[in-house]
Amino acid sequence: MNFVRKPVKDNVTGVSFADDPAALRTFAQPNCAALIWRRRTPPDMQSWLNQLDPKVLPSGRVILPPSAVKTTVEQLCDISGMPNGTERAWLQDDIASLADIFCELMNANFLRLRLDVVTTNACRKFHTDAVTARLVCTYRGTGTQYGTSTDGKDPALVFTVQTGAPILLRGTLWPERPSSGVVHRSPPIEGTSDSRLVLVLDPVENPETEA
Repeated sequence: MNFVRKPVKDNVTGVSFADDPAALRTFAQPNCAALIWRRRTPPDMQSWLNQLDPKVLPSGRVILPPSAVKTTVEQLCDISGMPNGTERAWLQDDIASLADIFCELMNANFLRLRLDVVTTNACRKFHTDAVTARLVCTYRGTGTQYGTSTDGKDPALVFTVQTGAPILLRGTLWPERPSSGVVHRSPPIEGTSDSRLVLVLDPVENPETEA
């Protein structure tokens, strides 16, 4: 994958950064509540995604092994009517690649894949997900927002993940929870012209017990 890197700087305790897939192993360190892979989508791909009608952006939710991700995403793109071409092939390949990387990192044989097209204030409250861990990548629109909260209030400082940069987040089911108080949310975009295409990946141990 060829990406343009853009440095991301903040001082949120518990949030780490990686410049390549190998450095994502930092996520397993005890005090890492979240990790951002600081990459940017190639400009031509981002321009193509941004100009598409939101109606043709793929959406769906499915539990599957990583080997089935590419074919499934292709089917979701067919259903939504996303135009075929080099750009769509890149998107499908990138989602499949992230799934492989995430499953290897989490030692998971299955995952829950969700593609959301967001135009409202979905999940606008800061929170921690009820999962072991989660990967979120915003391919189009404003990225995930995060900050620190230890008293239940919204963070005093809010940071936004760069579009195209995956963020790994520990959930409430992770065996050890850092005391950093890192929380996140989907950015409030209702009433704006923003439309988001968001990929969410969760590790799944047993597909038969998952809803």
